[in-house]
Amino acid sequence: MWTYKLKSALLLAVISGIVSISAYAADEPDKPNQYAAEPVNEAEFYGSATSAISSGVAVPSGLAYLFTSGTTPPLLNKEGKTVYERYGDTKTQAEGVLKNIEKQLADKGLTMKDVVYLRAYLTADAAKENKFDYAGWNEAYAKYFNNVDNPTKTARSTVGVASLVNADWLIEVEAVAVYPKKHTQD
Repeated sequence: MWTYKLKSALLLAVISGIVSISAYAADEPDKPNQYAAEPVNEAEFYGSATSAISSGVAVPSGLAYLFTSGTTPPLLNKEGKTVYERYGDTKTQAEGVLKNIEKQLADKGLTMKDVVYLRAYLTADAAKENKFDYAGWNEAYAKYFNNVDNPTKTARSTVGVASLVNADWLIEVEAVAVYPKKHTQD
């Protein structure tokens, strides 16, 4: 008896979900796409002009991507007695990570101008009341992106995490770059 009631309840839930989704989709008015339907010829960043990062990026078909694994901070002083002596604070670690990513890109014929997306993982900094040092990460980012030398404003995510593989690391960053396509564009 209870099996019949359970099956009936599950069937009712599934049907209800389908009806709800159909009703939601039917209520959505037709909206024209705000972006041109034409294919893009190079990576195009979009979003707020006043933001340090882009809301997103459109990449044309046919281009090759380079994905870096999580890149971690370089060891500054093996004999250091504290995290900050060994690896530095979040800003210092982030600068080291970005410099390492820059080298990885150069080894593949790319530059930081070719980066379209970054994902940063931050851990809490004990020296900052166990809070995430987003300001330090943003300062390091500003040395490599959205500046005179490199106007690229990547799409970016920053995630606070409980820990990284090494307890001394305060940041780890993944990068996605796109190989440019040689072309002329109006």
